Amino acid sequence: MILLDTHVWLWWISDPERLPERALTATNKAKSEKSIVISTISTWEIAPLVEKGRLELSIDVRDWVRKTEGLPFVRFASIDNTISLRSVSLPGAFHADQADRIITATAITMGIPLITKDEKIRNYPHAHTIWD
Repeated sequence: MILLDTHVWLWWISDPERLPERALTATNKAKSEKSIVISTISTWEIAPLVEKGRLELSIDVRDWVRKTEGLPFVRFASIDNTISLRSVSLPGAFHADQADRIITATAITMGIPLITKDEKIRNYPHAHTIWD
């Protein structure tokens, strides 16, 4: 089981060539095992970017999310109280971006690796990440 960071979700669906070999291999393996997880906060990150014209999808964002929800190998992880509380008390130094904190807290809570290009997250010693 793996958790996709928001940008990885976008790239994996629309431009998988942007993923390095290790990240793509892990994603494809998780796909075959029906164990890809995406945090619901990622939808919260994508929707305003589309609304403001900073991100263009091939279809309406609501349809895009629904199509991902319909994939049999993907499930969305809700932000429950455990994840919310962990996101504000992550051990050690971690940056202030709330979505990144929730995504990282989700991976830690679930005990699964996070696929991300974000160097701040990749350098955080309390999360297991996959990239290159």
